[in-house]
Amino acid sequence: MQPETQAGPFNIEQARRILGDVFAPWVRDLNLSVDSVDHERPQDAGPDWQPGAILRMAFSERLCRHGGVVSGQALMALADTAMVIAMVAANGGYRPMTTVDQTTHFMRAVASTDVLADARVVRLGRTMGFGRVTLLADADRMPVAMCSSAFAML
Repeated sequence: MQPETQAGPFNIEQARRILGDVFAPWVRDLNLSVDSVDHERPQDAGPDWQPGAILRMAFSERLCRHGGVVSGQALMALADTAMVIAMVAANGGYRPMTTVDQTTHFMRAVASTDVLADARVVRLGRTMGFGRVTLLADADRMPVAMCSSAFAML
């Protein structure tokens, strides 16, 4: 997908279209959805506000390893994809990029529930972007994993 000209501010519909158009078919097979995007600082935002996005990975037995636990590979793919959407939101539109580094700390197993990825852009520069993702079990909103990542802007 080529960078697109924005008709107005970036919105959730554009994020959903990018999720469907840009990623590899196997990523789309994860059945991810965009719940929200935060690209403009609200007037009442505190100094710690960061642009980002929240994505959801619907629970499926196909994503589970032995024992019914969602696999780490699926969780890491969710975090990476969520961070791309967050970077796109922070940029105000699609910009080609590639993952340079992703560090994931798994905190507990998750099973039988959707997983939410709350991705926040810590810094977006001309050539590099940096972010953090908190993965949460939808059933109790408790953390499952946390990730930090770096992206090269192409």
